[in-house]
Order: sequence, then C-alpha cells, then structure tokens
Amino acid sequence: MPPKIAQQLLNWYREHARSLPWRDDPRPYRVWVSEIMLQQTRVDTVRAYFERWVAQFPDIKTLAAADEQEVLQVWEGLGYYSRARNLHRAAQVVMRDHGGHLPADRDALQSLPGIGPYTAGAIASIAFGQDEAALDGNIRRVYTRLFNIEQPIRERETEKYLWHIARQQLPAGQAGDYNQALMDLGATVCTPRNPVCETCPLQNLCEAYSLDVQDQRPVKNARPPVPHHTVAAAVIHRDGLVLLAQRPSSGLLGGLWEFPGGKQEDGETLPEALRREIIEELDTQIEVGELLGVYNHAYTHFKVTLHAFHCRLTGGEPQALEASDLRWTDIPALADFPMGKIDRMISLDLQQ
Repeated sequence: MPPKIAQQLLNWYREHARSLPWRDDPRPYRVWVSEIMLQQTRVDTVRAYFERWVAQFPDIKTLAAADEQEVLQVWEGLGYYSRARNLHRAAQVVMRDHGGHLPADRDALQSLPGIGPYTAGAIASIAFGQDEAALDGNIRRVYTRLFNIEQPIRERETEKYLWHIARQQLPAGQAGDYNQALMDLGATVCTPRNPVCETCPLQNLCEAYSLDVQDQRPVKNARPPVPHHTVAAAVIHRDGLVLLAQRPSSGLLGGLWEFPGGKQEDGETLPEALRREIIEELDTQIEVGELLGVYNHAYTHFKVTLHAFHCRLTGGEPQALEASDLRWTDIPALADFPMGKIDRMISLDLQQ
C-alpha cells in the first residue's frame, strides 16, 4: 500500500475523531480500562459503564484493593465478566510487580491478565506513544477491504498477513492516532454492513471498492448452528428469604450469583429436570410450584430459554456441592448481589 495512506487517514482523523471520555483524558489507566471494556462491546454501550467504573475505581490502587464482588457489581450488565475479573487481577499484579504503574512495554503489558496482542498494542501506542501496531475487528475489516483479502479472515495465515500489514503501514511517531483513526474509520464509515464508501478518505486506494466487492469483505468462515438449551431455575423460598448460589470464580459468569438449576435433559419435564439439578447441586429436595417467568438470552456460543419456578424445600439443608457459596437473602437485598442478565431479570420480577 502506498505510504500516503497513513497521511490521508490522519488528515481525516483530525477532523472526524470521535470525542470519547478515555480519549479526552488518555491517562494509561483510563486507556487500559476502555480497551478492555471495548472488547466485544460497542462504544455507545461502553461510555456509561466506563464513567461509572472510573468514578468507583479512579486508579489502579483503588481497583487492586477492591473486593471482587464490588468489581463484578460495577461491571454488571456489560457481559463477558472474565474481563472484569482480569482487570482486577491485573491491577493487583501491577501494584505488586510494577510499583503501581502500568508498564509501557508491549511484552510487559501482554503478560498481564486479560491483555492480548491487540490490547497491548493499543495501550502501548495510545497511552505511551509507542510505535506499536494494533488489530481489532474494525481494523481487520478496513484492511481486508483496502487489500481485497479473499481468504477467510479467521484463518491463521490471514491473521499473520493482517499483522504484517498493520506493522508495515504504521507511521513512525504517530501510531496512537493512526490506530485510533483506523478504529474510527471502521466504526463510522467502513462498517460491517452498508459501508459509506462515498465518504471514505481511502476510497481511491481501496481495492475492494474498485472491484465493487466491499460488501463481500471480509470473507468469514461458515459458522456452525448455535446450540439452544432449555433451562430450569428454582426460586427457593424459606421464611421470607430466597436462596442464591455463587458460581465458581472461573468459567462463564464466574463469581456471579444465580438462582440454582440447570439444563433439561431428553425425556424430562421441566419440574423433573429442576428436582434432579437441585439434588445434584445442593443435595436437597424441593417441591416445584408455580412458574415465575420464562427468559431468553443469547451468549457468545449458545442460546438459553430459562423457566424459573417458585419452589420450597422438602429435604435437608442445601449444601454448596457445585457452587462457591450459598446465601439466603431477602428480596430487597437481591440488588446487592452481582448477577448475570437472566438472574437479574428474575430478581426484578420478584420485587414487583
């Protein structure tokens, strides 16, 4: 690609750069938090969460000293909760190993929990002015169109080639602005569907546009069908309290609180599935009562339809066989427990 690409893009960026809270005040901690939040989440969604986060945890020291439950509660609703746990753990590593200062070196950044090649390059270039390339979803899409890359975008060789392009095109001394310009271009002009090519500053240099195949780039691998699970959950009542189980700290929704239950197996009714799950998870028995509600949610690799039932204990005291902890709580206090989306919807319905 001719060298003038970077200059054309930077000229456009000076006029069209988005005003973002972490960009207007690009201290390393703020850049780091924003980049973690922006993983798999749109800017418009991140803004409010970012402001809430930095109000609660204004610096690395405060974050490192926080309780994980507080961290998860501030993050609640943003999804992909491993990001929050990794931010928390990384802050503790920075306090312990780096004197409380986020390292500027790409390799040191990448050694921290939750920071991969893209995030390390973004932080190093934006927060520290390092000449480091970055490659997120927006940038990948821009490059596949500019170069008319016909190979599927997620293949290993394509990824290597995209990193080669990213490093080759990096303008010395301006990597931070260049990477952010590519991000903005992908987010506002070179969009996944219906790109606004007539306003693109790189239109005259775009190979896909010249061939009128921009809507066919990037080429994506065929995705397998998304599994759908039917799940039952128990709202177990006792003496005005309901029972919550805390998920193990690792894995999906790690550390969050939920109403216990699990997947329906072939040949089971929902009450049968729920009684079996409660025996397996809590070593107790329940009577399944009225249906509270039906809730649908899509995760990254599967979808869920969850049926929540009012229940009461008929066996012994529940034991945390699979959960990290169990807690009886009154319904108003449910707001104090960090939860995933479906369990939060259940808790809100209980408060009505």
